[in-house]
Amino acid sequence: MVRRTAALVLAIGVVVLGAAAPAQAHNSLVSSTPEVGSTITELPQAFSVTTNETLLDLSGDGAGFAMQVKDTDGAYYGDGCYSIVDATLSMGATLGEAGDYTLLWQVVSADGHPVSGEFDFTWAPAAGIEPSAGSPTPPSCGGEASGPVSTNAPREHANANLSDVLWIGGAIIAVAVAALIAFLVIGRRRRTTT
Repeated sequence: MVRRTAALVLAIGVVVLGAAAPAQAHNSLVSSTPEVGSTITELPQAFSVTTNETLLDLSGDGAGFAMQVKDTDGAYYGDGCYSIVDATLSMGATLGEAGDYTLLWQVVSADGHPVSGEFDFTWAPAAGIEPSAGSPTPPSCGGEASGPVSTNAPREHANANLSDVLWIGGAIIAVAVAALIAFLVIGRRRRTTT
């Protein structure tokens, strides 16, 4: 009986871990504006990163999401207002003088884990384009802009995937069943030893 119970607990564990494997895959970057390592000559409407899965913004306030654009002197650009739409995080774009910039980003994966990265790009505007003034600190949405700012789409929010909810519910049920089985085995063992 003990062997059958142990085998049942092991089987439940394998099922739970097998179901958890797909849910543990973190989002990964699939595209961006500007593109990684590119040279841009026109200011984009927005800086953006797009991942392979929908982003998770359960709070609806963008907590856990961030994007910063910095030049080689450490000055920050962009408007600091994030838009989260499906698998894309974006922010209104501003840039200063021609040169090299770094875009840093952080998102919350569909599995609930934060994922971040960074990449470089080069800004080579045509003559006559007025550069924006950089900021010594990351810009905050609603603060004063330091130059012309591109507008971006209104904020939309991603919902939790049904598969995530089912996986969490299944894991809770599996743990409860395993606890019940352990309780029954311990109770039976005590009765047979007395």
